[in-house]
Amino acid sequence: MGKRRSSRELAVKFLYLCELNSGEWKEQLEQYWERNPCQKDIIRFSEGLLEKVFEHREHVDVLVQKFSDHFALSRMGVIDRNLLRLAVTEILYSQETPATVVINEAVEIAKRYGSDESPAFINGVLDKIKGEIEGGRVTTSPAS
Repeated sequence: MGKRRSSRELAVKFLYLCELNSGEWKEQLEQYWERNPCQKDIIRFSEGLLEKVFEHREHVDVLVQKFSDHFALSRMGVIDRNLLRLAVTEILYSQETPATVVINEAVEIAKRYGSDESPAFINGVLDKIKGEIEGGRVTTSPAS
């Protein structure tokens, strides 16, 4: 498994834990790395994504809600919800990796950690969002 996928998987697992635990996410992250030691470049990439997820979560959640056929975030599986948050954030705010690669990575992670329906659901939502971004109908601005 590649370092980027490892970083994304660790980020999704951390987001999952944040939903179960209360407290400041940065403090939890420090403890998370103590329990899950790994290479510095994996940590760096994962932390970069996580910072963006927490910074832009409100806007990203609106987009996920809108393009998941109004399937309530609270009714989504925890893995699906957080995998969508991570992937949408990476597509919109990182732009270091092509959207198609981010989507493929998210689908592969969904196969490993989600339900049987997760890969198709994740792919469908992300593909809609990608199309809207490419069409200029979705931007990094919350006003979109």
